[in-house]
Amino acid sequence: MNKKWQRIVLTGATGGIGEAIAMALDQQGYALLLTGRNEDKLRHLQNSLSGNQHQYVVADLTSPEGIVVLTSAANDFRIDGVINCLGINELATIDHIESENITRMLSTNLLAPIHICKALIPQLKSETESVILNVGSILGSIGYAGSSIYCASKFGLRGFTESLRRELGDSNIAVIYLAPRATNTALNSDAMNQMNRELGNALDEPGYVAKQVVKALTNGKAVNRYLGWPESFFVKLNSLFPTVVDKALSKQLATIKSYCGMSNV
Repeated sequence: MNKKWQRIVLTGATGGIGEAIAMALDQQGYALLLTGRNEDKLRHLQNSLSGNQHQYVVADLTSPEGIVVLTSAANDFRIDGVINCLGINELATIDHIESENITRMLSTNLLAPIHICKALIPQLKSETESVILNVGSILGSIGYAGSSIYCASKFGLRGFTESLRRELGDSNIAVIYLAPRATNTALNSDAMNQMNRELGNALDEPGYVAKQVVKALTNGKAVNRYLGWPESFFVKLNSLFPTVVDKALSKQLATIKSYCGMSNV
């Protein structure tokens, strides 16, 4: 496969989707700089990959110090791409979620990717062609009860990615936004899994999402990609007729609230 980019930073590499992305890109011959906060998990992931071209860096990317560490490692690695895949969630109504969890979710899901992009763009601009791929969520386009803070963070990430794509439209950097629907990972608490089963919400496997990341990189176009049916349809419907979606989701409200507060970030 002829790739425009070869050496990619993968944040959130030890999460369910992140690990699947690492496996998929390794099979395609990419060189990866894996990032996360747990060195044991990063080392295990690196050892599980087939190539010897991969490295890892331990950093808390919600802190200024972590961004400095990543920036230095990325420059040494000579990256030409970044995939932001870090994220956390909590199922809770706004009147029950703890204030520190609000801050933590926004810092992880929104502020960290913004600071990562800001820090790495100078290196990306120095390459012939580069890419930024931000992994968002269907809930970055559809407000969902019990997930108001998560939605706020992912709405923000979608808006940031769209603006960044236009801001870098005269540069060598392609900017891609990929929005999975609910995915079967450890990010989901038991309460979330039970709620999804009761509501009949479909879950994709991390490997499927990883394949879509590979397709997005292979395509190379600066676009938004939404995964899952009917969720991707609801994104369009919500943008045109939000009151229709309001009425549809109101039927789920009692069930959603019954599961809120049963899980932690």
